[in-house]
Amino acid sequence: MYQTNGYSTYKNNSVTYASREQLLLMLVDGAVKFVKIGRQGIVDNDVKKSHEALVRTQDIFSELMVTLDKKAGEWAINMYKVYEFINSELMKANIKKDLKILDAVIPLIEEVRSTWYQANEIAKRQGSKSKEVM
Repeated sequence: MYQTNGYSTYKNNSVTYASREQLLLMLVDGAVKFVKIGRQGIVDNDVKKSHEALVRTQDIFSELMVTLDKKAGEWAINMYKVYEFINSELMKANIKKDLKILDAVIPLIEEVRSTWYQANEIAKRQGSKSKEVM
């Protein structure tokens, strides 16, 4: 069956051909998006919506934990601990449908996203400088 929706085709291709760095940024963007949907689901008393969105956010952080190279040094171990903490808090918030927990963890998730965007920008600048030297 052919996809007739151009946006779906574009989205599929953007994931299929994305670099590792781009995929990471897509994941952290998704985490921010889904945790906010989960929060809104709790506000709206929509248990299914909140549960599904918070589980998707947990899945993202589980994936980040699995793919993190802990041999990369202390920063990687610390990031793993942050991801683990976020996942634990998301699980508690999902079980209890607790806005206070989510309101505490959302800024941390946004900070993780900001950190990865900054790291990506630094890597791009360093990459372009090394190309100039060549």
